[in-house]
Amino acid sequence: MPIRILLRSAVCAAAIVAASPAMVSAQSVPAQSAASAPAGEAELQAAISKSNAYTALMNRTLRAIQSWERYASWVDMKKGPTGKERYIDYGLYSLYDVTGEIQKAEDAAARAPKLPEIDATVLSYIKAYQELAPLITRAERYYDRKDYRDDNLAEGQKLHAQMVPAAKTFLELRARLDAGMRVYKTALDAQELAALESREGKSARWQVRNVMVNARAVIDLMPSNEKPIVDLKAFDAAVAGYAGAVREMDDFKDKNPGKSLFVDSQASSWLGRLRDFSSKLAKSKGDVRRGAANDANWIVSSYNTMITLSESAVRFSR
Repeated sequence: MPIRILLRSAVCAAAIVAASPAMVSAQSVPAQSAASAPAGEAELQAAISKSNAYTALMNRTLRAIQSWERYASWVDMKKGPTGKERYIDYGLYSLYDVTGEIQKAEDAAARAPKLPEIDATVLSYIKAYQELAPLITRAERYYDRKDYRDDNLAEGQKLHAQMVPAAKTFLELRARLDAGMRVYKTALDAQELAALESREGKSARWQVRNVMVNARAVIDLMPSNEKPIVDLKAFDAAVAGYAGAVREMDDFKDKNPGKSLFVDSQASSWLGRLRDFSSKLAKSKGDVRRGAANDANWIVSSYNTMITLSESAVRFSR
């Protein structure tokens, strides 16, 4: 069963950069270290704004990856379309309008704080998307209208030859951007939590934010189609960190009876399923394909629900 980790924006710049196709490790990119995270409140808010702009772009352009995967599910990537494919009617998914997200990301790249590697990658990523997207759109219409029945796949073959290298470049840049943002966002999360604690102490909002930061650390290590084997040691450490955040939330609730955190019940259930998932992974030596794929999809889906609940918690606790 395919495993897809969906990305969503969250309040307070919770840039959720999860596993995606063609992922590379953080060690393969120039790291934006914790030292590069902002220190002052104004700098922090500027970094949050930039992170949100980049995350919104990444989330919206994920559709191009999904569309390409749909195409790759029925076509022979080496030969291109022949007309004999059983599922040629699958075609491709139509893309979303990302004009606004691109403009905001380009504006963010020009603003402080400067993140040389990430800023440059974002601009290259935008360029790669703008080269691939029109090809996908043409192909989507071509197969949706069944134009291939009129030209014996002539246009389909032409589009295939153009899309393959364009998609390769796009996916490589996407992987680089994912990895770079993950490293930087880890430092930014720490700064954001510290700033929130300095203003409010370990308030209800801090508790929710702390749980979601630790939840995202788990999601970062979830398997993907291209990387189905989980690093068990790292995953268990992330689950332990999340468990600690949930326990801290429980202590807060015990000391503040009647205080609604919105996400607390879902967060507790998620921890239980994570532990079940971890046990299954241990038996399969980390390979999610050996009986844990359904659990993985449930975990990701529930995580997205937690994001929505955490947004409500932040709004109502202001």
